Amino acid sequence: MKLSATNLTKSYTGHPVLDIQNASFGGHGIEGLIGPNGAGKSTLLGCLTRRIQATTGDVRLDGDDGVPTSLMGYQSYEVARMGLVKTNQRIQNFDSLTIRDSLRMAATPSDKQDWRSVWTLAPIDDALEAEIATLLARFPFSDPDGYAMSGGEKKLLDILRCVIVKPKLFLMDEPTAGLPDEITQDVMKLVREKVDAGEMTVMIIEHDLDLIWKNCSYVHFLSEGSILFEGKPDAVKKNRVVAEKYMGV
Repeated sequence: MKLSATNLTKSYTGHPVLDIQNASFGGHGIEGLIGPNGAGKSTLLGCLTRRIQATTGDVRLDGDDGVPTSLMGYQSYEVARMGLVKTNQRIQNFDSLTIRDSLRMAATPSDKQDWRSVWTLAPIDDALEAEIATLLARFPFSDPDGYAMSGGEKKLLDILRCVIVKPKLFLMDEPTAGLPDEITQDVMKLVREKVDAGEMTVMIIEHDLDLIWKNCSYVHFLSEGSILFEGKPDAVKKNRVVAEKYMGV
């Protein structure tokens, strides 16, 4: 799934923080979005997913038929149902739900969710139960039938909740924050499996450049609200503007 942004801007009290003239995301399997703190990465993601109202511009998402649909008239939850799903940079969790039930809730189709399902969590189909069981066996939660207690467990659960809804374009906002290296590696292995199977495309927003260079086939460099350079990782690493503004070279 491809996502495009045209003349996309965001200003606060007259101060511009985002100015994307023409950009496309999701066409390269796993992509990276890098840039210094304050570059506008979180604002860009917010505008793309409709969590933030852009000042001007348009965001279009390719549909299953290849015809792009403007997202500007949709709410963020409607955009998520279209397949554009984002992890939370800051930990958010359903503290009253166990880890397993949190995944069940995420896996329940929206047309089957009502106030009764929130409290009863009626059984979902066997295939989804099996997928949840596989994920919980793969990742080392201290107690899958208990509650996510540590920041690392809550971060991992947030990622798995997004995976279980089967996004078409998955935006991963700083996925390594709070996770041990071995779990980060397994998360990225899972993501790569999904991408290679043609189930989704991914964009990773991350300061861990080793993770970006290792996993991404295309990288966008954002600084001062604009994409100043993009290309294959080797080209981005060698670019003078990237080196000066981000790597301190």
